Amino acid sequence: MSVASCPMGGSDAGFHSSSSCPVGKIGPRGCAFSAYQMTAPSSYTPYGTPRDAQSEQFLRSQERKTMNELLLPEAPPKEVTKGLKNADSLNPVDTDVLAMALGAPARRVLTRAMELGPRTGWKDGYLSSQWGFCPPDPTAAPVALSLSPGRVWSDLCERMPGIVARGKVRESILALSLVYGTPDVIPDEALWAATVCLGILASIYRYEEANDGSEGISVTPPPGAFRNLTGDADDEEEETKGIPRNVAIPLRQICTRMGRVLPHLTQFDVSIYNYKIRDHTSIHPYLPRCENMDLRWPVFNDRGEAMFLLCMAESHGCFIPGVEIITRCQEHVMLRDEEGLLLELVKLKEVVDQLPHVFHKISVNPNSGENFANPVEWGQRYAKFSAPLSRRVPALSGLALPLFLLMDAFMGRTKYDSFLGLEALHLRAWLPMNIRAFIAAVEYNYKVPEFVNASNNPRLKGVLEGLVESYMGERGWMGTHRYKVYGFLEVVAKTGRSETNGNAGAGDNAGRPWEMVHKSLSESMKERLDPYRGAISQQPHEMRGSFEECRFKAPIVNRQFIDSDLSRSTAMVTFDLHNTGITFMPGDRLAVMPLNTWNEVAKVAAALGLEDMLDEPVSTANAPEWGRFAKHLASVSRTTKIPELTVRDILRRGHLAPLTKDLVMAFHTLMRASSNTTLKLLACEEWPVPGTVGDLLQFAVEEVPSSTWDQAFDLNDLVWLPKLIPVEVPRTYSISNYSSGFLPDSVDLTVSRSDYHISPVLQIPGQSTLRHGVSSGYLNFDPSENHCMEDEETLIIGVSRPLNFQLPVSVTVPIAMFAGGSGIAPFRGFWQSRTQTGFGRNILFLGTQSREKLLYEDELRNYVRHDMLEVHTAFSRDRNGLVYDPVSKDLVEKEMEPRYIDTTIIEQGQTVCNLVISKSQGGLGGYIYICGSISVYETIISGIRQAIYNNWASTKESAENLLAVAFAERRFMLDIFMTPQPISYNSPVISLAQLAQHTGHKPKSRMWLAVHGGVYDVTDFLPMHPGGTLIVRASAGLDATKTFDELAHTSNPEVSSLLSKYFIGHLAPKPSFHSPELSELYDTWHVYLRTCVESLTTLHLEVDHIMKDSKVWFQNGLFNMGGVRKFYQFQSRLMQNGFSMIFGVKMQELYLKLSYALASFKSGSSSSRFPDIIGIVTRAQSSAASAQASNEIAQIGQFVCNSHGAQFQENGILKYAQTVTTLDVEFLEEILGEVCKGMESFEGIKRVEDGRGKQVILKISAYLLTILERIAQRLEIFYSRLATHTIYTPSLEANPARTRWNTLRLKIFDGSFFILAHDSDFDLPSKNYKNPYRATRHEQQDVDFDAVVKQVRAALSDNDDILPLQNITPAENGYSGRQEPFQERRGLAAEHTLRAQPNLKSPSSFEVHEQRSAMNRISLFMDKNTQDIRRLSQMPGLEGVSYQAILNAYGGGATGKNSPLPPVPPLPNNAQNLGRSKAPLPRDPMLHHRRQQSSTVNVTSLTSSNAHSPRNTQRREFSPADLRRVPYFSVDETKPRSRASSRGSVESDKSHPLGLRTRRPTLLENVALPISLKVRGQVGAGGGGIEGVDASIGGGPRSESGGGRRRGESDRGRGLGIRPITVLTSGGLNGGMHLRELRLGGN
Repeated sequence: MSVASCPMGGSDAGFHSSSSCPVGKIGPRGCAFSAYQMTAPSSYTPYGTPRDAQSEQFLRSQERKTMNELLLPEAPPKEVTKGLKNADSLNPVDTDVLAMALGAPARRVLTRAMELGPRTGWKDGYLSSQWGFCPPDPTAAPVALSLSPGRVWSDLCERMPGIVARGKVRESILALSLVYGTPDVIPDEALWAATVCLGILASIYRYEEANDGSEGISVTPPPGAFRNLTGDADDEEEETKGIPRNVAIPLRQICTRMGRVLPHLTQFDVSIYNYKIRDHTSIHPYLPRCENMDLRWPVFNDRGEAMFLLCMAESHGCFIPGVEIITRCQEHVMLRDEEGLLLELVKLKEVVDQLPHVFHKISVNPNSGENFANPVEWGQRYAKFSAPLSRRVPALSGLALPLFLLMDAFMGRTKYDSFLGLEALHLRAWLPMNIRAFIAAVEYNYKVPEFVNASNNPRLKGVLEGLVESYMGERGWMGTHRYKVYGFLEVVAKTGRSETNGNAGAGDNAGRPWEMVHKSLSESMKERLDPYRGAISQQPHEMRGSFEECRFKAPIVNRQFIDSDLSRSTAMVTFDLHNTGITFMPGDRLAVMPLNTWNEVAKVAAALGLEDMLDEPVSTANAPEWGRFAKHLASVSRTTKIPELTVRDILRRGHLAPLTKDLVMAFHTLMRASSNTTLKLLACEEWPVPGTVGDLLQFAVEEVPSSTWDQAFDLNDLVWLPKLIPVEVPRTYSISNYSSGFLPDSVDLTVSRSDYHISPVLQIPGQSTLRHGVSSGYLNFDPSENHCMEDEETLIIGVSRPLNFQLPVSVTVPIAMFAGGSGIAPFRGFWQSRTQTGFGRNILFLGTQSREKLLYEDELRNYVRHDMLEVHTAFSRDRNGLVYDPVSKDLVEKEMEPRYIDTTIIEQGQTVCNLVISKSQGGLGGYIYICGSISVYETIISGIRQAIYNNWASTKESAENLLAVAFAERRFMLDIFMTPQPISYNSPVISLAQLAQHTGHKPKSRMWLAVHGGVYDVTDFLPMHPGGTLIVRASAGLDATKTFDELAHTSNPEVSSLLSKYFIGHLAPKPSFHSPELSELYDTWHVYLRTCVESLTTLHLEVDHIMKDSKVWFQNGLFNMGGVRKFYQFQSRLMQNGFSMIFGVKMQELYLKLSYALASFKSGSSSSRFPDIIGIVTRAQSSAASAQASNEIAQIGQFVCNSHGAQFQENGILKYAQTVTTLDVEFLEEILGEVCKGMESFEGIKRVEDGRGKQVILKISAYLLTILERIAQRLEIFYSRLATHTIYTPSLEANPARTRWNTLRLKIFDGSFFILAHDSDFDLPSKNYKNPYRATRHEQQDVDFDAVVKQVRAALSDNDDILPLQNITPAENGYSGRQEPFQERRGLAAEHTLRAQPNLKSPSSFEVHEQRSAMNRISLFMDKNTQDIRRLSQMPGLEGVSYQAILNAYGGGATGKNSPLPPVPPLPNNAQNLGRSKAPLPRDPMLHHRRQQSSTVNVTSLTSSNAHSPRNTQRREFSPADLRRVPYFSVDETKPRSRASSRGSVESDKSHPLGLRTRRPTLLENVALPISLKVRGQVGAGGGGIEGVDASIGGGPRSESGGGRRRGESDRGRGLGIRPITVLTSGGLNGGMHLRELRLGGN
């Protein structure tokens, strides 16, 4: 074989035999191509890439070997043929024969594309070895188009941003001459450019038609002049209807020539084929990069549009080598060449590793400069423009990009059942033919995953595992994409976008739109992982931060001193990576699953008696987390057999420290509350408690009786062990070395051992109280302590890559590294890499406590002496300093005062400033890296800020601006960590109202958010947040726990540690009301409060975008109609929808529930009339002031497409927009203030609820109804304020005094001056409750409850379109989204057409979800209370009307067939044994519990029945076992007994969350006793009133009347969920109805 003709070697160093290979390996069946046996010179580059399109055809023409020689070079050996009865297997299979004849299928497709592409204008799609899916020359097609008559299209597209800004799009398109798209007019070379241009023109025309200034508020009919010029014809297709013929005709012709069955524009058209290169010499690491590209034909020329499209293009630019690499992988599989395949897979992983960094360039940080993609702008402009031309053509979705469809095929994806999976198959059918053929060749032939799994090569399997994690893992491309999309789409959905990709397949009862996108992407990700992970029961975000991230096994081979500290507080720990296949880069982190030290395991095993049972198997049937861990161990070990976990595994890999409250409570419960130590720990104020499970058990074993201990920790059945001890979570450490080899042999970590002293509760006199961190104490154990080194187990590890902490692409750019203590860890890999591969300047600033703790001193000196590194140190507790001498290139000893690192930074201020300042500002534009704790970060930033102020800036503000530019250019890279701080339970309690008032939307205001019951002030953290303020503001003032969980922050120890610094208090929990009505009112008002907060923050996001971005209003010095359109659509949506989130269905829901509560409890009065709140809102929206304000907005709409008229009103429009948006924000602030007052009124209810439940409900309902009325009145005032402003008046009146008087007169006239001059206060203790001040005109408009119900029914009827569809049936293919019966699946194209929705009355996807949820709650509420609502809405007055008369009048008699009350079925009396409880609940002495020896309950009638009933009493017996569908239990209280006899056990199948104390266990504690419960009803002798007797199950002395609890013991039943229910039973022969109250309890 000639080396010169081999694509693997590409060398011309002579000839070799046919059995040799230039890479040292040849497959058993020869080379993939017989054509490679040539003597002609090679046409391949050293990397195996053909130099021209004809190379492979030329090589095949020189073929000399036959297929027999390649497939059967010699006879099979005798040991194979001996005794073989059937020799068919000795012959090659047909696929191998065909492959030898034709070559690898992927190579054949690639060769054909490269042969035909240049001659046909690549009409089958761009596909080549040298350029992948990108065009070889991005200018070729545009140049060819510009040289043809089609130049009119490209010229217009070049001018499009300016034309859009002037509002002249349709006129310009109609002015185009008709140019046909036939071959004699448009050459093949120009087809791709023509496709892009015509697609853009068609889409922008549709966009302008739908957004022409008449789609919102309009006082004139929509203009029809343009629509009449389109020339619709009978042969017009759906895609081109309404589009001018001068665009529609050539578009159809061009698309036909391109092989598109219908005319359409695709995602790859506007991204991969729509860019131009800035600098053709900037080729490292690849040419098409975002910073080196511009859109060739932008539509709006905003950065949101540019960043999304350019990042898609760069993703394919980054993947340019991937096409050739994947082709070679298939060839190596044909050859059975494992080493060759290993090499290519490593290369492919390096390519895929870069994809998340490319996508991460899309920044939602407003300070990120050109990378900033504003979600508000993108969702309201480009997202609407990119709607497909019809529902039947492909949507403009990233799913259609060839890169990801190819990777899915290469990685062996087999499941496409999810919504996005089905959509991917749909979009794949619309790809260009070359790309479709290439994907099919990869997917169906010589599959790489199958070959790797069948091999026994651990390195090959390890590299493939790394590729799986890199592409479809949580830390890889798929995970990065999902988390990036979450926050972005939250803002988009709230600010007007009507749909989202993932939500297209969501059901009507689904979550919020961005949450559904998150879920859809998760389902798609799980389908991709299915061939490697099997069925995944968890959501992907639940796997982040868990053992699932550690997919490799490696042993520790060395622990090394790296400083002069004899205690080795910091050490270098080395792992052996041989045969793992792990690869990493500088800045990466290693996740390590820690092991508990044998000292801690010994303490636990000794206390539990498990010393001789360490190898005893443990069942994980009742511990699903440990079951998943066992499966994970099998996966990591590359075996299908799931190992059986032992006691050793549980104790070494379980969580033993620190002591969390849940962990202590679990032991407390299991030990029957018999340990004083656990009680003391539970009384601690700060959690977690420093200490270990071993420390706790060493105390408890001496305190708990042996019988209890033996029963709690049964050695005969260890099922309790995995349930008690959870799986430990991994720790992450920065990788501290760099390897330039093919596969690294080892990985180094710099581990600083964390030490702490255990809690005084756990301290033993005379013994050490010092403990070490679980992971750091194992990895870097104290040399002075005994450490068992025998049989040291292999650790489970994994590699993760932070997106914001990587070396710059350029090897010449200078970098500065700032570290504190062990923060030097990642920088060791940095300087090793830079000194080997780069030429740029490297500077290290290092701060430590003392000289003896200076890490890697010898290595640093070596690099300094070779002029490869500059080092500047600061010792905070040592006078022996080290100073960098630039002359001698060495570190010089010097005595100096102790200092912190900021002092050193200020001393080197000029150098630091040169690095920080941007190149555009005269600096070096260096990259700044900071690694350390938050305090270190703050010190470093303070020093840098002061250095800039001293050397470059004249003011503090200008210094901040220079620093902000560096952050905006993404030259500041942060790796911030913090040791978790205990949180005190005595911290302040913050109410929901207080939280809601800290949204941070005002300048210099604070931003709070709540997570898992804690409240955090994140204002100071915002500059460090990767998304800046924009994404966080979407959750400001809210309980963001769900968002926190779905973004995997909960399982991220780094995030949790950072949050602990900003903790300010605990979020007030929901009060435990005795009344279910109060609880429901609280929940409904809480939802309304959250809606108001989200409305305010969302509105402010839009206002900020409209008013604070100068590019919105001016472009190239001219007034921009895009800004006019944005403001017009924004204000129209607010006014037409009437702030639907606040004054829509949710207000209707509150109005119904509050009026229902008042009507129910004031049923004895004829004055049950309520404020006509809905009427106030309706009248406000149709008032003269509203009409006046609407007229002004309509006038602005007329300027959208009339830039000539707008230029004479520029100042008026700008001033009006500024004024109106300010009023919008102030209005929502006022609404939020009112709702917060209502929320605060619930706080004082709990303490006075007992004994006055009905009165409390009456007062709170009346007060909240008054709040709603005030909110409605504020809408009136809002419109009156808007009406006072106009675009046609100057911003300042000539007579300010008269202007103020006119405003005051208007307020007096509409009554707002008097109404809102009185504040609303809720005085609950007052006996004579009086409603707040109300206007007389509103009192005269009050309505009764019947009118309220009619309004609700009307609202339900009007909103049928947003209610869930009935009879939803899932598709047969597994798609579970929303579908009408027998309706075809609705894909992305159908959903994306909603983007072009011309009616601004259409609510956003977020508003639709919120309205749907409210309507569902209203429907459920009305269904639940149908009888009462029917009764209350039909009664004109209730005075003098008896209950029996009501039933007879409206129900057809109390017992008739038409009775509105359902019959009560008889209760069975065959009591059965209760189910056996696995563990009795501990008893809390503060609660009453059911009594053991008695098993019946008496429920006394609460209503006197018919006096003529022949039976005065009625008794029924039943068993609670027969009522398990209702979680109630009752205890007979008819038999007298002593107080001591009431102390029985309470048993349950679940551990009680409160861990209640119980009596000492007995021999019968696990025996369930049959309990017969009796219900006794007593019919009185006369009277029609209602008389209630409390039948409680509480223990303690009974009152003489048998009333159950005493008044002072009213809260004692709360822990068991005790609550009353009222039942109606038939009583007596006359069929009278009896109301009886059961006070029952249940778990």
